[in-house]
Amino acid sequence: MAVYRIPINKLSKKALKGVIEEFISRDGTDYGEVEVSPATMFETVKSKLEGGSAVLIFDDDTETTNILLADDPILKKLDHLKG
Repeated sequence: MAVYRIPINKLSKKALKGVIEEFISRDGTDYGEVEVSPATMFETVKSKLEGGSAVLIFDDDTETTNILLADDPILKKLDHLKG
């Protein structure tokens, strides 16, 4: 399994926008009890990526991107495996 962190500054603005838009449009992406506009969701995710509290990853096996919180246990496990 090859999973890579992708620095957001390596993507064009257009590519980053597309990744974030795809992420927030997925089924199961829920922001709680209050309805949140797509624009607000987009800005929240973008801000977290820019601030480092979320990271963009790419999975070679599935050829997909995902956005995870920086403290997600999955990332810690990946870091440990790469050790």
